[in-house]
Amino acid sequence: MSFEVTILGCGAALPTSKRKPTSQFVNCNERFILIDCGEGTQNQLRKYGIKFQRINHILISHLHGDHFFGLIGLLSTMHLLGRDKGLTIYGPKELEQIIRIQLEVGGSKIGFKIKFVVLDNPEGGILFEDNLIEIRYFPMRHRIPTNGFRIQEKPKERSIIGEEMKANNISLKAIPFFRQGLDFTDENGQIHFADEYSIASKTPKSYGYCSDTSYFEPIIPHIKNVDVLYHEATFLEAMSKRAKETFHSTAKQAAEIAVKAGVKKLLLGHLSARYESNEAHEAEAKTIFENTEVVEDGMTYLVR
Repeated sequence: MSFEVTILGCGAALPTSKRKPTSQFVNCNERFILIDCGEGTQNQLRKYGIKFQRINHILISHLHGDHFFGLIGLLSTMHLLGRDKGLTIYGPKELEQIIRIQLEVGGSKIGFKIKFVVLDNPEGGILFEDNLIEIRYFPMRHRIPTNGFRIQEKPKERSIIGEEMKANNISLKAIPFFRQGLDFTDENGQIHFADEYSIASKTPKSYGYCSDTSYFEPIIPHIKNVDVLYHEATFLEAMSKRAKETFHSTAKQAAEIAVKAGVKKLLLGHLSARYESNEAHEAEAKTIFENTEVVEDGMTYLVR
């Protein structure tokens, strides 16, 4: 099982030759998730060798164009390539109407089922879960309703040490107990300890996504202790006034959030097109939070 994030686009509203609009592809234990879908996302998926028919879930944070203008094109291409597997799209309530109107006006049809899920709880919540992963959403502070996301693994059962059980003639009835980390008492009243016959699984990993938002401490409980956090850093601190006016963040502010949330690694993105290089953002953030990296299109990060 793997948990990795590929940056398809890391730019802000105005695309550049180096930074395409926002989109990310996440593989969490073979659950394939697209976060946001800026213009040209399907081209980026092709460019970086990602089979987009594998995508099960699409999360749209908000309805600014640089986060969803690529969606209708991606859906159309999926249809033209013969997709027949259903797809779930999560986002603001107006999103379904926008997509349906685009299809209707163009006389287009989609040959697979699309389920739209509205994310409108002001307190956020769980949008998807199964036996391996859980995806949560939470509100951020932007010019229009905007959500962040947290993708995390479910705790895995302990691994059984079969050779040790066999050597000590431990009943197979003990296995369900050991998998849960529970000691087992046999019919003779003898206690067999889970630690002797099973191995704890790796600690579940988690990924937080925060774009777009101004500095907003209420998001901290939702991203607490994530292994990797992506946080927008549209501006440098010298333009903090502009950041506040446009409901965006600076690199310094993103780093402050990372510190307060106790995250392990911080990824910065959504840089304004006025910045040609990443060095100043990374340097500014590292004065607050050392384990910081500015992302670039095409980069893949392991969540660990």
